[in-house]
Amino acid sequence: MDKRFVIFDMDGTLVDSMVYWKRLAAEFLERKGVQEISPDILERIKPMTMTESAALFIQEYGLSGTPESVAAEMNAMMDEHYRKDIPLKFGVQAYLEVLHRKGVAMCVASATAEELMDACLARLGVAQYFSFLLSCETVGTGKNRPDVYWEAAKRLGAQPEEIAVYEDALYAANTAKQAGFYTIAVQDDSNQPHWETLTALADEKILDWQTAAQAL
Repeated sequence: MDKRFVIFDMDGTLVDSMVYWKRLAAEFLERKGVQEISPDILERIKPMTMTESAALFIQEYGLSGTPESVAAEMNAMMDEHYRKDIPLKFGVQAYLEVLHRKGVAMCVASATAEELMDACLARLGVAQYFSFLLSCETVGTGKNRPDVYWEAAKRLGAQPEEIAVYEDALYAANTAKQAGFYTIAVQDDSNQPHWETLTALADEKILDWQTAAQAL
């Protein structure tokens, strides 16, 4: 595909943050006094926005507060990681620089709040490559529905079939693929159990960014 328009996921795709997200729900619920956390709950929240996850926690564990206030608490827990220690994946900057030189229009669409995305990507020195950052929170639904991709396409001024979507999560890649986007699977430690299925679904795959940059 001649990549002219690109939508990047962030967590697990551009940055190595999935280990922090995996810990977040358990850490947050433990702080709230929840002693036993159902593995089913942790699986169910994967495609959800932070607010949707918060609503589920309130329902399942009787937490006080609104979905919005609970989501704000969880975002605050992640804030320091995004501002201080989440690293860029090796080779990402080189890949973005090649696309930038080619005049590719790029954005980020993520379940992460836009403020946290901006803080992280600015600290890592790559925010300037993106025309905009779009959170699933802004469109009101997670990547189990294509709304965030459609909104990004609208802002890019392109049709789904003209846009490459880079994703590390199987469910998100499947959503993008079903919505008509050209889909690229990005390898991450978190997706190893589903990597074979993900690559069978995707139009391309990236094993590491440095090699992919050299091949552009």
